[in-house]
Amino acid sequence: LFTEVPTLAEFAAACSVAFISHFVFIVSSCWYNVRALTAKDLTLTSLTGVYVYQNNIYLKRNPGEAPIEITTDGKQNEIFNGIPDWVYEEEMLATKYALWWSPSGKYLAYVQFNDTDIPVIEYSYFGEDQYPRKIIIPYPKAGAKNPTVKVFIVDTINAEAFGPKKVPVPAVIASSDHYFTWLTWVTDSRICVQWLKRIQNFSVLAICDFKENSNTWHCPENQQHIEESQTGWAGGFFVSAPYFTSDSSSYYKIFSDKKGYKHIHYINGSVENAIQITSGEWEAIYIFRVTNDAIFYSSNEFEGYPGRRNIYKISIGSRPIRKQCITCNLRKERCQYYTARFSEYSKYYALICYGIHLFYLELRVLEDNWELQSALQNIQLPKEEINKLEVDGITLWYKMLLPPQFDRSKKYPLLIQVYGGPCSQNVKETFSISWITYLASKEGIIVILVDGRGTAYQGDKILHAVYRRLGVYEVEDQISAVKKFIEMGFIDEKRVAIWGWSYGGYVTSLALGSGSGVFKCGVAVAPVSSWEYYASIYTERFMGLPVESDNLEHYKNSTVMARAKNFQNVEYLLIHGTADDNVHFQNSAQIAKALVNAQVDFQAMVNNRLFHFEQCFIALSISLSDIWQCS
Repeated sequence: LFTEVPTLAEFAAACSVAFISHFVFIVSSCWYNVRALTAKDLTLTSLTGVYVYQNNIYLKRNPGEAPIEITTDGKQNEIFNGIPDWVYEEEMLATKYALWWSPSGKYLAYVQFNDTDIPVIEYSYFGEDQYPRKIIIPYPKAGAKNPTVKVFIVDTINAEAFGPKKVPVPAVIASSDHYFTWLTWVTDSRICVQWLKRIQNFSVLAICDFKENSNTWHCPENQQHIEESQTGWAGGFFVSAPYFTSDSSSYYKIFSDKKGYKHIHYINGSVENAIQITSGEWEAIYIFRVTNDAIFYSSNEFEGYPGRRNIYKISIGSRPIRKQCITCNLRKERCQYYTARFSEYSKYYALICYGIHLFYLELRVLEDNWELQSALQNIQLPKEEINKLEVDGITLWYKMLLPPQFDRSKKYPLLIQVYGGPCSQNVKETFSISWITYLASKEGIIVILVDGRGTAYQGDKILHAVYRRLGVYEVEDQISAVKKFIEMGFIDEKRVAIWGWSYGGYVTSLALGSGSGVFKCGVAVAPVSSWEYYASIYTERFMGLPVESDNLEHYKNSTVMARAKNFQNVEYLLIHGTADDNVHFQNSAQIAKALVNAQVDFQAMVNNRLFHFEQCFIALSISLSDIWQCS
């Protein structure tokens, strides 16, 4: 959390963060003096700010003044003002806020989420009290009623007199179920709002202007730009945001080109006449900043490795387009996965490296992790190899962790760590030390991660292969890859295991239940077991609706329970937390029921009180040494 730096010796940052609940947190700010190694509280004496309390938005022009109520209809689990409900926070916005200041701070835009008629999930939280506490969360599952959304803008200078003004939804979107996806301020009088149909292959970017004579926001049809996918869903995991130029009309945006690769396009007037800025059989990942004379972005173009990230600069207005890779040969032996943080006016940026070797941060030089690097010199870490397989015309990238004293003439047990969800990427040139590092270095296990069909940054042909067919190709590709690894000669085919968490738990379960005989044992942590049990926004993006007129048949065919009898010949450990608000315990309960009915012996671990993202850490403490004996 950096602000503009008054000197290179000082900066502002969060010195403490207190999480009050799922949606509420308090940040304290400090000034840090680098030379003196001291910090002092950052006290604000004049501030216009907003906060959300009990689902209502309050405006304070100065700390000593009474707050002004912007909204009054907020209600727990029903009306959310300025903060997202569960499904929007998790699957659409990926933020804990839903309000945005205009450039000068005169206007505030916010979203209202109405969950009044949304079905709820209820579960018991087993604390220290005599009775467990019941948790109730509005949670729309696939095919269920979704929250409705409205976008409002309030003039904070005249909040009492004018009140919030609603931003209209484009008619082509408003006629059916739809989502709000993002909001971008262009100027104080121009805003860009993005919308998405419930069947998430049709997105509309609407540029809206403030009309002073009517005191309303107007979104004319000729300023509505459509992005539509014919092969899958719109965007990647999310629909990308626009980056407007100084003329406040044209903008740059990442979306799929005619060959199915995501690239930067320049839009000035209509999407149909967009100018493609980048091109090739690779993908532009993220636009960091657009200035008057340059675009800074990241891509995986360099040397054809999908799991790399390098920073590029394109000079605007140059013909032919001049492209410079800022990081491709910068400490290449140490780092091929970069991101950046730009200062407010793009005069400076902080370059951040994530590996593949020990990552480092450099500003000349605050921290280069030298002490950690020195300490690791005495630790035998596994050797990592990134390469690719060709299987039936499909390229499967993998990362292989080999024991330090690896001998190709010997046979080693194999563990596949899988996630495999749409738009994910596991095979990245980043540095990390985790449970699988320990297994490879201490237990002599080969650990491999494979990116199969459905994973990201390799073009829409790979990405959209799983569209409307979750649970098919993700599993097939893991099985095919393992068969190729066994052919390499150093894998003990009697000791092949697989483990995964969340979507990876789903793939793990389907792989074990496939009847292929490839995997002998596995661990599934917090797995989805049926897509009818998961969140509407996520599930329908990739599967459509669970109705007979759409895709109900594959919803039924893709469950773990349908494969229960195939678990007779494998060792299966099922782990889930009862307080999981994301993938509900219901999923594992149904798996257990099906396995019992099929007279399958399995192991289960139920973690009381654990939420979804805590369980992966618990799983890491489990040793597979006892089940390597399965054969």
